[in-house]
Amino acid sequence: MSKNIKWSDDYWLLLMQIYLQKPVGIKPMYSRKMVNLSLELHIAPNVLFARMCQIANLETPRIEHIWETYGNNPRKLSRAVKLWREMRGYGTANAFFEGVEVNETFERDFRPIAGKGSMTPVMLILILDLYFRLTPATMVIETPEIQELARLIKVTPLGVVDAMDVFQHCDPYLNRKDVTFSPLLLPCTEVWRRFGNANTEELASYAAQLKEYFK
Repeated sequence: MSKNIKWSDDYWLLLMQIYLQKPVGIKPMYSRKMVNLSLELHIAPNVLFARMCQIANLETPRIEHIWETYGNNPRKLSRAVKLWREMRGYGTANAFFEGVEVNETFERDFRPIAGKGSMTPVMLILILDLYFRLTPATMVIETPEIQELARLIKVTPLGVVDAMDVFQHCDPYLNRKDVTFSPLLLPCTEVWRRFGNANTEELASYAAQLKEYFK
């Protein structure tokens, strides 16, 4: 997340447009539209979610003014958002975040892993959450939970099983001695370092939120 977020009033318009989409109201933090806007603005989803809550509560006079201007006029709002995106694209993309320190941790989570097709760190986080719910003997393609997760994240059950096999190499309790040359070894190791030794209930809560991105 950016250490110094330069918030623009125009961002309220982008958030309001998502807020007003049916069903009208606060959208899940990791819904696809919220994540896509986060990636566009380089502002973490939890920050945008907090701002959307401010819209719902009309917390400031500025938000009230923007709501009065656009809240009942979706066409006007759509035109304003379209104009902002067009203006932003007129040769200013490189300078847009000038002076802002950007830490791309959350962006990388949603980007495909090199050499593994569409697999992303977010998918590995969901797989790790399921990993802690299974035993090695049930980490097979026939397991219903594996098939269900594979359908959700749109990979094959074998893809989920392969990732779980790599996580077994990361798991100090299993102490596997065989070597894996999977291209998932580094990204799985990074995910394990972030979540493997943490509270599994916290991981489960985070994974439940991340699933919204794939719905």
